[in-house]
Amino acid sequence: MKKALLVIDTQDSFFKTDYWQERDFESFKQNLAQLTQTFKQNKNPIVKILHAREDVEESPFNPQCGLVKPMAFLEDKFDKTFYKSVHNAFTDTGLEMWLKRQQIKTLVITGIRTEQCCETTARIASDLGFNVEFVTDATLTFDMTCAISGNKYTAEDIKARTNLVLAQRFATIHSYADYQ
Repeated sequence: MKKALLVIDTQDSFFKTDYWQERDFESFKQNLAQLTQTFKQNKNPIVKILHAREDVEESPFNPQCGLVKPMAFLEDKFDKTFYKSVHNAFTDTGLEMWLKRQQIKTLVITGIRTEQCCETTARIASDLGFNVEFVTDATLTFDMTCAISGNKYTAEDIKARTNLVLAQRFATIHSYADYQ
């Protein structure tokens, strides 16, 4: 069964956000670098998804700021690139059509933010009929405070919740080491 690795929003824009946290970045970077290397060696496509929003001029996600590009550790490892302006990688990109033309049935989801663009893409991919493998330790997110309750959630809490809601419903949950 043909697989594609989706690397979602792993872009320089995040370095300039007010919520960026370095704490988990090194392990994320190492895990994702290993995973991309494995996919390259196995000649499976690696798809770059970048978040680009032109509607907010000062945003680090506005292409004119020069930050809507892959983080340096990824080098130029991609077979295809799509730009999105919404939370999932399908709605406004042409990704679904490209995957079907390539006869890809399984999507391996990685990137930034675990609970946002990665999880949303996983859910949509499942609804579209793709097999979804969610590689949690090759995703990155940040500690958050709930605007409603004031409760604080660590990145680990958020990843655990994402695994809970995706597993057995929308995706199988994996580690980067499962692909080595």
